[in-house]
Amino acid sequence: MRIFYSDHHVLPLSSGHRFPAEKYRLLREKLITDAIVEGHQLSPSTPATDEQLLRVHTPEYIESIVNGTIEPKAMRRIGFPWSPELVIRSRHSTGASIAAAQTALVESLGINLAGGTHHSFADCGEGYCVFNDVACAARELQINHGVGQILVIDCDVHQGNGTASIFQQDSSVFTFSIHGAKNFPLHKEKSDLDIALDDGAEDDQYLAELERGLKECFARCEPEFIFYLAGADPFYRDRFGKMKLTKAGLLKRDELVLSLCSEKNLPVAISMAGGYAPDLNDIAEIQANTVRIALQKVGN
Repeated sequence: MRIFYSDHHVLPLSSGHRFPAEKYRLLREKLITDAIVEGHQLSPSTPATDEQLLRVHTPEYIESIVNGTIEPKAMRRIGFPWSPELVIRSRHSTGASIAAAQTALVESLGINLAGGTHHSFADCGEGYCVFNDVACAARELQINHGVGQILVIDCDVHQGNGTASIFQQDSSVFTFSIHGAKNFPLHKEKSDLDIALDDGAEDDQYLAELERGLKECFARCEPEFIFYLAGADPFYRDRFGKMKLTKAGLLKRDELVLSLCSEKNLPVAISMAGGYAPDLNDIAEIQANTVRIALQKVGN
């Protein structure tokens, strides 16, 4: 089993500030210190190629990002200032999800310790998302590995609007998002299945709605592969989440999703997606639990 990371590229934000790669480092350290994985199982990512990006994104958008010619307004929508390091980081994060998906085809499970950039559309980015890693990985599986229908289970607290838009007219990818009704983005796209919860949703309500949603997914599609975006941001201490899930509730969420993948005998690739708790150790613990449950339920 190999687990992929892309925080070996630190992303400068502005003079004196850097992208919080610290939370990714803390996660990797916790996985080792808690004996969830061994060091040799952690692999640095390789960058997504232009060919892989072009299956999802328009040539004009990719060119504007790579060359730094993107309009300032469009860059503000993403939320990062442009830099060469941003391009490198975004390619590697996407490459990590592609590698995780390819690993899952062989070993049932693949994990990207970052990723989940689900606000990226075909022709633009937003919400700290440049390239849509899961969409690119899905296309890689379909084009080069003969995978048929794919199910995206998005449990980030924000709707996966970019992913929904990319696959809106494509029945080969079924998109399911469970998210905050009044949270970002203000304008929601139409996923194949959306479950929008009110602010303050707690463990029991969330888990009941998630279970209902998963049953509906499998009633409406017959996937050969699953992508799971396991956001840490429904956590009650998250700065942007607006929900009230506990760590125990998030662990049960992971158990529910990953037990189903195992029962259906379906390979699954996991991206960590969002997490914005003030204490980065909370994020690391939640995400380490996701990895641990995945290895117990799905990993060989």
